[in-house]
Amino acid sequence: MTDKLKLLTPATLILDDKSYSLPTYMGVEGEKAIDITKLRSQTGYVTLDDGYGNTGACESAITYIDGEKGILRYRGYPIEELAAHSRFVEVSYLLLYGELPNSEQLLKFSTRLNESSIIHEDVHHFFNGFPRGSHPMGILATMVASLSTFYPLPDRLDAETEVQIVANLVSQVRTIAAFSYKKSIGEPLVYPSIKYKYTGNFLNMMFSSPVRDYQLDPDIVRAIDMLLILHADHEQNCSTSSVRTAGSSMANVYAVITAGIAALWGPRHGGANQEVIKMLEQIHAEGGDGTEFINQAKDKNSGRRLMGFGHRVYKNFDPRAQVLKEHCDKLLNKPGINDPLLDIARRLEEIALKDDYFISRKLYPNVDFYSGLILRAAGIPTNMFTVLFAIGRMPGWLAHWREMIHGEQVTIYRPRQIYVGETLRHYQDIKERV
Repeated sequence: MTDKLKLLTPATLILDDKSYSLPTYMGVEGEKAIDITKLRSQTGYVTLDDGYGNTGACESAITYIDGEKGILRYRGYPIEELAAHSRFVEVSYLLLYGELPNSEQLLKFSTRLNESSIIHEDVHHFFNGFPRGSHPMGILATMVASLSTFYPLPDRLDAETEVQIVANLVSQVRTIAAFSYKKSIGEPLVYPSIKYKYTGNFLNMMFSSPVRDYQLDPDIVRAIDMLLILHADHEQNCSTSSVRTAGSSMANVYAVITAGIAALWGPRHGGANQEVIKMLEQIHAEGGDGTEFINQAKDKNSGRRLMGFGHRVYKNFDPRAQVLKEHCDKLLNKPGINDPLLDIARRLEEIALKDDYFISRKLYPNVDFYSGLILRAAGIPTNMFTVLFAIGRMPGWLAHWREMIHGEQVTIYRPRQIYVGETLRHYQDIKERV
């Protein structure tokens, strides 16, 4: 236990007429926990917590969330302040190294990212092995895992090597992502350029070609950069827990990050904003404006589910959604934006924010709702939505990996289970089996 935890009065547990004393602690924000580390050895019991919703698997100083109050902070900084004043590269540094960088540190970090953006030329041959139309997330996971063969790790990481590996992954993930997209549509790869900053560089690699220049729109660049900031970390979610689980085995960092990418791919996690667009496409195909869909979504027996509303963690409102809404509205009001799906989304938002059914249940638009609309308005293909999420989450994953490997001890993750299968049976010869 770190010295940041305050020791409280022990909890008393009575099991099988025996009394046990369990240490209790409180974190710096008032979160309380019962330490059950020795529960099984002392009592023979384990806890049963499906989905780990009530289990604190680690101590962390990276991100704080209060779902009831709608609070999200990176290293103590409110997400609203970072969104208003910061940029993704600066927030990445904060998550990775614990403090906002000064001018010299930010310049050095930005320069390292720029210089690390080019991937080994031989990696390009891997892209040629994927069939045209391959999903960019599949390509991304495969390519990140392969980096361990091009940038092998020493048995013992020194500080400089670790800093370079982190820079490689934060920077190269957008290069691989853009290359994955280009491969999926059969266009030639566009290399990163020293002329552009982090987010602009990614968009240029995505959308420019030898026969077509891409003009960066400052509003789109800012909206995408904002989206990356808001997705940079979110405590012990599915993908971050996967990173910590894989990392606890002391696997190489490329394999560890690949575990995070694989977990993120699911529609219940990183694919949620893609599900929003699928819902809008369904409504449009049926010829509606969203009103009837809303009515059906209220009926539990209809099978219709309103995607992008409500959140498992945030019980009132998603603070990330409030930040993104402003940028979403700005993009949707730009001249030339004419998309029936975006019109349907506005109708859904309007109804849900006024309907007592959703208000009473606190089913407000979440970050996935607005991020899906921003990505679509920016011209990002739907199959790239989760890839954008992975780019944003990369510094968070790496921050958790660093926090874990630099901790006092690395305990391999090994959850228990409650067995519900057959009891003892003995082998029978095949002739005797019924």
